[in-house]
Amino acid sequence: MLKKFDIYIIKKYLSSFFFTMLLITLMAVVIDFSEKINRFIDAELPISRILGEYYLNFIPWINGMMWPLFSLIAVIFFTSRLAKNSEIVALLSSGISFNRIIWPYIVSASIIACLLWVGKNYVIPHSCKIKNNFEAEHLSKKHEKTLNSDVHFFLNPDEKVYIRYYRRADTTAQSFRLEKFSDNKLIEVLKAEKLVFKKAPNEWTFKNYSIREFNGNKETLTKFDRQSKDSILDLTPDDFIQNMKQMENMTTRDLNEFIKREKGRGLGEAKNFLIEKHMRQSQPFTIIILTLIGLAVAARKVRGGMGLHLALGVVIGAAFVILSKFAATFSNNLSLSPALGAWLPNIFFGVIALWLLRGSQK
Repeated sequence: MLKKFDIYIIKKYLSSFFFTMLLITLMAVVIDFSEKINRFIDAELPISRILGEYYLNFIPWINGMMWPLFSLIAVIFFTSRLAKNSEIVALLSSGISFNRIIWPYIVSASIIACLLWVGKNYVIPHSCKIKNNFEAEHLSKKHEKTLNSDVHFFLNPDEKVYIRYYRRADTTAQSFRLEKFSDNKLIEVLKAEKLVFKKAPNEWTFKNYSIREFNGNKETLTKFDRQSKDSILDLTPDDFIQNMKQMENMTTRDLNEFIKREKGRGLGEAKNFLIEKHMRQSQPFTIIILTLIGLAVAARKVRGGMGLHLALGVVIGAAFVILSKFAATFSNNLSLSPALGAWLPNIFFGVIALWLLRGSQK
């Protein structure tokens, strides 16, 4: 059951957090607007569209990234004031243990963490989709990348495609190869000089093609020079286009469906989406960990007061961001698993939080 001092600390935490959020969000909006004002003017956009379509959705996006740091700053800010006013010493002198003081901090952090989890998995992706479409349409930010050379992927577990060069302008592919397998053995290779998209959703035309069939030690080659053949492939022109902001635009349910499909087709890009999925689950726990670190740092009354504590908070926050970026990069480019890459910063700073709490004021 919550006591008066629990409610007091929870109110202090939440009010400090949302004040910090409001202040830094306003600063972010002002800075972003000052950078883009010329492009808004060139696009001749009314202020209602700029605010309603862009900044109304920019705010959830920037907060989704910054909430863990907001929580750290908020905890250090109000806890330093408690320490300066000897309120924490009074609590300890009255017989309340430091571990008991941690409890309302964890409750407050859990409330914010739950809000962030809902936002990251369901709310923010919808806002990002609107914001990114607005940017692509009016601010000349191209979010698309075409896979146009040396493209490999599986259509299904038994069919693999290679394309030397794909041209988006006329949806044609040069040097196409389709390999078919049975029981992990190659049984057929279809090669075509050119692959042409015929009609939606996935009808293509092979031109100047040949078929090589394997049956044990027997091999048969049939050439169809200057001939064409229409075929249905589990392949569309959209498969060659990558939206660089696609992960941001997807809810977690969409991410799971996309990952399942891409894994089945052998596309390496699914690893990026796996990292994004695990990051959405790990970041809410980051708030709790940084809350404990902020409490351990700011609870002791020291010379330098709030200034020193805030400086330490900035250093810790910067270190966390850097480690998160390194972990995500290693997961994407090396053998580190996406789950471990997403949770590694939490594990590392969780150990630091426990170490700081053990040496905190008792």
